[in-house]
Amino acid sequence: MWNPQQYLQFQIERDRPFFDLLAQVRGDPQQIADLGCGTGHLSAALSRRWPKAQVTGVDSSPEMLKQAKPFASSHLSFVQADLRTWQPERPVDLLLSNAALQWANNHAELIPRLAAWVAPGGTFAFQVPGNFDAPSHTLLAEVSARPRWTPLLSGQQRDKAALSSYGPAEYTAVLAPLGYHVNAWETTYLHLLPAHENAVLDWVKGTALRPVLAQLSAAQSAEFLQEYGKELSKAYPAKSYGTPFEFRRIFVVAQRD
Repeated sequence: MWNPQQYLQFQIERDRPFFDLLAQVRGDPQQIADLGCGTGHLSAALSRRWPKAQVTGVDSSPEMLKQAKPFASSHLSFVQADLRTWQPERPVDLLLSNAALQWANNHAELIPRLAAWVAPGGTFAFQVPGNFDAPSHTLLAEVSARPRWTPLLSGQQRDKAALSSYGPAEYTAVLAPLGYHVNAWETTYLHLLPAHENAVLDWVKGTALRPVLAQLSAAQSAEFLQEYGKELSKAYPAKSYGTPFEFRRIFVVAQRD
């Protein structure tokens, strides 16, 4: 279950890659799909940029879509669907996804399937985290694999977000043979989170920790958070000016012939 309030605790930091991605998108799309739209506020940003377009926000979480509902309008709608099986009624001019595709595995199949739904001359633009070798993820895997937690946690769910994320070269190799002109790059952001020992833990609660905590009772979750948080505070020590948190992200803007 997604917690919109927890996710939006770092809204400025989480939104910035979306606008960095959007800055590279050209054209005047009439049909737009936003996969993994979450709370819908960024789908609304798409609608403001292209006010004549029909924008559809797609998300699997009813909690997130409830939060998105106030943004709906005659040009902006929301549907509940799993991005792994989602199909639009017709090809779209802009297929965009911000920090969502990493939750689906097997990008060698997923990316071509989604790319096939882009109309000729249209754009497939997405951003995914590329930080799965960072301490925030490696420590999560390490703590989850300890004897206390192994019997309680599904191996597949321990760090589900790490299942699938390529680099710029790999995404280019997938999309270019499909008739796409690919602009792919990576950026490492240095976020300055609040200067307290649980700053990074609060960040991860909104994303990668979600499938782990979903398998634990309230008491077990509190114990796990204390154990994992202790490791995070050593890996990401708070400074007088904040808690530095490096976050690598992968960007792709691909235009179809």
